[in-house]
Formats: sequence, C-alpha cells, structure tokens
Amino acid sequence: MKKRIKSILLCTVFVLMIGILSVWFLLKGENGYSVSERRELAKFPKLDFETVMNGSFTSEFEDYCRDRFPARDSFRSVKAVSEFFIFGNTTCNGFYLHDGHIGKTEYPMNTSSLDGAAEKIKFLYDKFLSGNVENTYFSLIIDKNAFLTEGAKVLSMDYNEYEKYITEKLSFAEYISIYELLGADDFYFTDQHWKQESIVDVADKISGAMGNPISESFEKIKLDNPFYGTYYSQAALPHEPDDIYYLTNDMIESCVITSLDTGTPEKAEMYNMKNAFGRDPYEMYLCGSQAIMRIDNPNADTDKKLVVFRDSFGSSIVPLMVESYSSITLVDTRYIINSAFLGNYIDFSEFDDALFLYSTLILNNSTMMK
Repeated sequence: MKKRIKSILLCTVFVLMIGILSVWFLLKGENGYSVSERRELAKFPKLDFETVMNGSFTSEFEDYCRDRFPARDSFRSVKAVSEFFIFGNTTCNGFYLHDGHIGKTEYPMNTSSLDGAAEKIKFLYDKFLSGNVENTYFSLIIDKNAFLTEGAKVLSMDYNEYEKYITEKLSFAEYISIYELLGADDFYFTDQHWKQESIVDVADKISGAMGNPISESFEKIKLDNPFYGTYYSQAALPHEPDDIYYLTNDMIESCVITSLDTGTPEKAEMYNMKNAFGRDPYEMYLCGSQAIMRIDNPNADTDKKLVVFRDSFGSSIVPLMVESYSSITLVDTRYIINSAFLGNYIDFSEFDDALFLYSTLILNNSTMMK
C-alpha cells in the first residue's frame, strides 16, 4: 500500500512539473533574441505537408522548443557548472576555463576557410586597391586561445603555421606581425576581444610600419558599468565581470565620425555611450557593428588617407591611430550584401594606404565575409 501511494505521489509530481512547464512555455510568449547568449532564437517552423514529410518540421520544432524552454538560462548554468566542477571536464559546449579566462576552442585550422578568406581579400585588392592605393598592408590578430589552450589542456591550432599559411596567400600585401606583442592579459577574461588600454603598443607597431608612429598620449577612462562579455553569456558560467576602459585625447575628441551603414551619411561617435550601457558594452567602440564608417581628423598634420578592412577587433584599435591620417575609412564586409558594389560608396582612388586587419577567429570562419 505504501509503495503504491509513493508511486502515485511520484507520478503526480512528475505530471504537475510537466504541466507547469508546458503552461509556462505557452504563456511566456515569443522572444526572438537571447540576451544571455547574444544570438537569434529559433523561430516556429513552417508547418505544411512537405515539411512534415521531409522531417524538417520535426527537427526545427525541436530547436524552437529547446530555445524557448522555461528557465533555460538557469538550466544552462547548472549544466555548465556540473560539467566543470563536478565531473571535471575540460570543456563544455566548446568553452573552457584557464587562468581566470573563459575561452572558446577554435580547432582545427580550417585551410579551406583560409583559402576562401584569401580569395575574398584578393578580390578586394584587385578590384579596388590595385592601381589606386600606393601601399597595402596586412596584419593578423591572434586570438587569445594561442596563449591559453596549452595550460588548459584543450585542442589548439598551431598559430605559427596559421600565420605562415595566410601570409603566403596574401603576398601582395606587406605583412605587419603583432603576434609577439600579444598575451592572454591583453584580452578580456569574459570575452574574445582585446582590451583597448592594452594595445597601444600594437597600434604603434602597425602605424609605425605604415610610416606613422604614434606620438600622442591617451587618457584612460573607466566605464562605470561592469562588462560581462560574450563568452560569459554563452558559456553560462559564474564569473566576475571585466572592467572596460576607453582611451581618449584632444585629437580623438575633435574627430568627426560618419556612418555610411545605410548608404546615407549619418553622424556617429568614436565612443557610443548608449551602447556602453547596452547589452554589449564592447559595441561602445565606433558604435559596434557598422558596414562602412569614416573618421575625419581636422587636426591631423598630414593629408594622408587610410582605408581599413576589418572585423570587430578593429573598432577598438583604429581610434588609437587617428593622429596618423586626415581620414580613415573602415569597411566590415560581414555587413555588406555584396562587396563588389563598394565602389558605389567609396572612392578608393583617394587613399594613400590600405590595411587588412583581421582576427584568426574570422579568417577561420570566413563564410561571414562577403
């Protein structure tokens, strides 16, 4: 009798849990974006005879339900903490912990992706720069895995081989190596990006190699907002936030920033304070994701102009280089439908120098580059 009552109680509790979670799922409503993971959530799939028969509805519906499961973030955290601190795993969903850093494994070196990246960069050079721009440079931003993975005992690329492979593919550009200037402490603990206050020497190395060493000093200002980076959100691990700073001086503050993201010039900011207190404070630097931007420096001692093809790492380093040019145009082809039409928005004949500045993370996943 007691056994029967116990079984009934267990079944009742189970049914109640399922019922509560089901009602919660139905009432919580749609949310197309996960702030914690910083990604778009799966949408309810198309339901018709064809999608049911080919199985795509079932597969996509599973993704939809998983993305909208009640208290999903809490369950993610429980799973991550259990994986690391109870079961002793070195990684969980590709993330790992070492020396206070949250890292995300990037392995193996994707040569087909590097070949694709080189082809896209070569296309930009041939179509817009060759015959127009006197000097073309390339600099590779080594991601923080290079300085963490050995101690963390997780799989890692051979970054020396990576550097050698991509520079041989881009032999038309003069290579500026910054590998030796970087270390784990130059990157945020909870994010993949580098700290602006730690890369003044990197900016000086790149500017100096292009004939324009940095002479100005900077004021370091701490943002009054804790920075929980992308890796913190995606790894679902408890971790102290980073401090985030920005560097400024009179010349930086005198610059005029224009966004051409929509094709129509709009005023922008070197450091956008609305973004600084938004969901990703790193987007403070040059207003975050922008296809095309221009920085005009009215106090420059030169008439030289620079175009930079870059990813998000470029947002925090380019402001440190403004003294060297009267104008710097930044292009992020990830946000351009077709880079073949860039000539409709930019006059490439006006530039003296061109710089391709990309991280290993982007080049190893070059399908993002248009």
